[in-house]
Parts: sequence; C-alpha cells; structure tokens
Amino acid sequence: MKCGFVSITGRSNVGKSTLLNTILGMHLSITSPKSGTTRNNIQGIYQDNDSQIIFIDSPGVHKPGHKLESILNKKAYTAANDVDLILFVVDISKGFGKGDRFVLEKIKNQNVPIFLVLNKVDCLKKEELIEKIHELSSEYAFQEIIPLSALKKKNIEELLKTIKKYLEDNPPYFEKDALTNISMSFMASELVREKILRLTRDEIPHSVTCYVEEFREEDTKVFIRVVIVVDRENIKKIIIGKNGQLLKQIGMEARRDLEEQLEKQVYLETLVKTIANWRDREKHLIELGLKDDV
Repeated sequence: MKCGFVSITGRSNVGKSTLLNTILGMHLSITSPKSGTTRNNIQGIYQDNDSQIIFIDSPGVHKPGHKLESILNKKAYTAANDVDLILFVVDISKGFGKGDRFVLEKIKNQNVPIFLVLNKVDCLKKEELIEKIHELSSEYAFQEIIPLSALKKKNIEELLKTIKKYLEDNPPYFEKDALTNISMSFMASELVREKILRLTRDEIPHSVTCYVEEFREEDTKVFIRVVIVVDRENIKKIIIGKNGQLLKQIGMEARRDLEEQLEKQVYLETLVKTIANWRDREKHLIELGLKDDV
C-alpha cells in the first residue's frame, strides 16, 4: 500500500485548506477570505484501496508583523519537516509574487519531492496558464507542476494519482476509518471561529480565539459550549451585534456544520469573554489544559 505524509504549504489565502477539504470530501479545515485563518497543523487522512496519504494543512507563511504571525510561521515550517512530499500551493490567479518566493526559499532545501500546485486555474485562459507554467518551471526544479481548482474540484484525481507515484509501499499508519488527528471538540471551536471571520469585517483581528468549555455527547444529541475570547470590549460588542443578532447567526451557522459532521442534533451555546492581552489569553488556555506552554 502506498503510504506517506504530504505537507500542504504556501503563503496565506492561496486555498490550502480548501484543497484539503476537497481531497477528503469533508469540511475539516476551516476557510475564510481572510488570510491567516488556519492556525494549526491539521492532519487529514485520505484513504482508498491502495493508499493512505496523510495530508498536513499548515498556516500560511507570511512576513510576521506580530507575535501570533511569528508563531504561525513556525508551525508552517514544522509541517514541512519529516514528510515524504511537499505540495507548494500558489494562487495562480494572482501570479507568483514575493510571498511565494519567500515560502519557496524556506522549503526548497528539504530533501523531499516538491510539487508546484497551481490553484484557481479556472480564473485563467488556457494560453495564459501554459505561459505561467513555462515561466514558473525556471523558478525551481519542481518534480511536478500540477494545475487545478480546489474549489471546483478540477484535476484533484490527477494530483492524487501523481502523489502515489512518489510514495513508498508501507503498512498503513492509521486505522482504516481514521479521518484526522483532531478531536471533534477542537473542530467545534474552529467552526465557530470560521463563522466569526466570515461574518465580520476587517475590524475583527485574527487574535480572536475560541475554545470548547463543554462537549457532552448523548445517543442522538450533542451539547457544546464554545467560549470566544477577544482582547477588547469593542470587539466583543461587534461579535455580539445589535440585540445579540450576530452572535446568534454565528452560532446557527456553526451548529448547522456540526450537525452535518456529527449526524446528530447539536445544541450549541456561544459566549464571549474579554481577556486583555495575548499572553494573558495564552495563560488562560494553559490553565484550562488546552495548551502546553506559552
């Protein structure tokens, strides 16, 4: 059986999480139009009759402007270590810029095959795409250059087929029905954060954190309480919205996704808490047993 670990890397907002979700056929990694949505290295396990491929979705790499961005970059670099293959994803509709070159410089010395994955090819004409492929082939000796559209599920099968050619025959690393390394509790907190990013404007910073305070599962029902942590009272007011309407919408949309994932009726409660600064929020999570260190 062809088995191995494949890192999905690239700058922020190029469609890495959408690609993982499309490959798996499920909403595993959260997405939003805002850069920096993904904060953790999430493993999604693709399995068929002759392969088990563990994809690692990582935070987008970008020039750090504050502490959180530096941490996200470190997580992204870690995701490219100890893997069998790297998918370097580029949003080809926006071209190949400084941010893409910055990422390439960080990964090109890894002693594993690197595929250049050109996402959003549906935005280009065929002649433009051919020209782009020709240009980018001189950037680095990529083992493969694969154009696709993660959102429209175009050329995904070809990507999987090509990946398998580069993997060794190994015993499977996970059980046959395994899908991911993350818990449903963590997924619940991430889905709430996704809805916040999707339903608010740029005034909501990426420092917003969500965690699950209660996750109780019964035969046909699941009870979940998610706490949204912000650093300022005005941000708290924005998320709650007039008469609590925005917070209600955030909860409704997150609950809908959770019910689809869990195939059970979900009772979701969302609360907003203000903790003044980043380090205090991190300490708060450590005290709750949700993080190992600051």
